[in-house]
Amino acid sequence: MSMESQYSDLQAATERVLAVKRAHEHELLAKPNVVGVGVGYRQTGGQPTGTLALVVMVTQKLPPSLLAPEDQIPVWIEDVPVDVQEVGEITAF
Repeated sequence: MSMESQYSDLQAATERVLAVKRAHEHELLAKPNVVGVGVGYRQTGGQPTGTLALVVMVTQKLPPSLLAPEDQIPVWIEDVPVDVQEVGEITAF
């Protein structure tokens, strides 16, 4: 695969994830503990996996058993993987 083709594929994938972000950001931000929604790479053990994902930033990661069903963040939204990342409290200066 040429570099141009790889770039084109990445650009298309990024645009797809951005569209899903725009469509679902409001509902995700309304969930308790969610402080941000972005586009990035899925992480495992704090290391990026190379898989583009919708990144949902939370103050603290909690096991699903401690969350009401409506407060849980889905693993996939519209065929886009979702990665929940703990970022702590976010404050403006």
